Amino acid sequence: MGKLTRELLVKRVFSDAKNYPYGFSRSGDFSISESKALSEYGSLIAALVDGQIQPETSEEDKLLAAAFGKKEPEGAAEKAWVKYQKRINRPKLGSVYGNHRPILAEEDSVDDETIEQDDLEVEIDD
Repeated sequence: MGKLTRELLVKRVFSDAKNYPYGFSRSGDFSISESKALSEYGSLIAALVDGQIQPETSEEDKLLAAAFGKKEPEGAAEKAWVKYQKRINRPKLGSVYGNHRPILAEEDSVDDETIEQDDLEVEIDD
């Protein structure tokens, strides 16, 4: 595979099929300008953060510092990247069905809470 260059990374459209399968603009999490900035600069920022390329300009240094939280994001791409990272790294919500705790062996032996078949009465209306 060829070496990654900045020109290729800027031309490549950034997408995240796992977290945003229909794209950033259709997710409702990002504004139109934020989704455009992510699509345009996301591949470059991801390569900088992952260490695939080294920053060469002061603008890339600023992007990297904002991505790691060392400075406040200033530009549209920096703000969009920080917002994207917050969205994909937020804690997952609980289940729709509630919080189930596993039943331990000690709890199985408790006879006080068990219901025997003889205690149940079922009435069926015709």
